[in-house]
Amino acid sequence: MRMWLMLAVVGAIVLPSQGAKAQEQKMKLDLFSGLSLNLRDINYERQYDVLINLTPGFRWKMGNHFELCGQAIVPLVNQYNYQSAKVRPRILALSKEMKVGPLCAKISGGFFSFDRYGVDLKAFLPVCDWFAFEGRFGCTGYYSLVDGWDMSPMGRLTGFVGGNIYIKRWKTQLRGLVGRFVYEDYGLECEGMRHFRHSTVGVYGSWNNYDKFNAGFRITAMLPPFKRRDRFLTIRPASCFNLSYAVEYHDYTNKLYTTDPEANIREGAFSRDILEWGFQAEKPDFEIVK
Repeated sequence: MRMWLMLAVVGAIVLPSQGAKAQEQKMKLDLFSGLSLNLRDINYERQYDVLINLTPGFRWKMGNHFELCGQAIVPLVNQYNYQSAKVRPRILALSKEMKVGPLCAKISGGFFSFDRYGVDLKAFLPVCDWFAFEGRFGCTGYYSLVDGWDMSPMGRLTGFVGGNIYIKRWKTQLRGLVGRFVYEDYGLECEGMRHFRHSTVGVYGSWNNYDKFNAGFRITAMLPPFKRRDRFLTIRPASCFNLSYAVEYHDYTNKLYTTDPEANIREGAFSRDILEWGFQAEKPDFEIVK
């Protein structure tokens, strides 16, 4: 029943988009890699457990706002656990962006972070130049390649609804959402972000039905080169470095999988030619040169 419901939602979004005006995109392939640094303070024998991963990936823009992206995890330093020592895929997803009237939508299918696979739908609806609604709905299952192939049925529903306020004068974004998360917990989160020239700093507070209150901060720093050649194949470093900190460490609450290997709080989920709202309407970090 859940599968048929998801297919109906996908059809309702994709079919109207055929008549919607969309800007053609050039076909482009980006190969990139970054580093993931993880620290946790739950071990009495040392100050921090350290996990450092190499994260090679690719992004193939196929035209007409179709995109195939992927990323793998290659552990370099591991003090976490046995599972974290394995080379494994993290994301392999096919996505389609579309715009129907003022509504922006993005549907993705494939393998996502947090060992999830399935279908994901994002929507963003600007109401005016300073306020917008957003929502997300996903139907996923569990998969693992750590010790052979292991999968569960695709039947877990996750998602949220929320609102955004953008204060252009200070390049500040306020965001609030309430929803059901990856591990079947539910809660809410409020976040304030200040955008600078090539970085974004955010603070957040959250509530969850299991672990109650938590808080922390997130930082996204965009990485040079900020000028990119207009060509089919580009080999580059990862677009950004993400840093997050939480007052209380929790593995299984308030988690949302990602469908994009370079997801961050600064750029959002949509291309700039699909969504021009808030910080998406400001000067981009990366300039395409001839």
